[in-house]
Amino acid sequence: MGTLLAPVLSQRSQAKALEADFARQERATRAQWQREQEKADLQQRRACYVAANAAFRRYRVELMNYLWNVHRAQADEAASRELEAARHAHHAAFAEAQMVASAAVLDHLDEVALAVGEGYRRTKAFEEGHPDPDDSFEKIEEYLLWLWERWKEMRSEMRTDLGIDDAPSRPE
Repeated sequence: MGTLLAPVLSQRSQAKALEADFARQERATRAQWQREQEKADLQQRRACYVAANAAFRRYRVELMNYLWNVHRAQADEAASRELEAARHAHHAAFAEAQMVASAAVLDHLDEVALAVGEGYRRTKAFEEGHPDPDDSFEKIEEYLLWLWERWKEMRSEMRTDLGIDDAPSRPE
């Protein structure tokens, strides 16, 4: 009886071993795919965050330049085109980042986008000669400088989302 059952039991045992090996390989493949997916997601977020940071910085700098040009009565068509190009680049980078940003980063992105939009509105109103009540060149400039602090907070949240520890503060 043992001689007759031995091949059947051996075949069954071998099938179970193959099944277990297949399951192990499938788990390993799934884990590898998951790691690759997480790496790709991280790279995509990083690229979007870099683009959003660069676009915000350029837009804010162009707003500052434009405000100074308006203040000195030197705002010409070229300066206006530069500001609009920076504004549109910011909108594009912001829209892309909205699709991949974490909820915490998205909160900061939204805050900064609203704030920089307000800076744009105030600068254009100043240029057109109807600034907000009590608004002036100095107050708008102060506001645009304040935006820099909001950007630092957003940048810090982006770094945290990417798993990058903040560097120690520089002595002032």
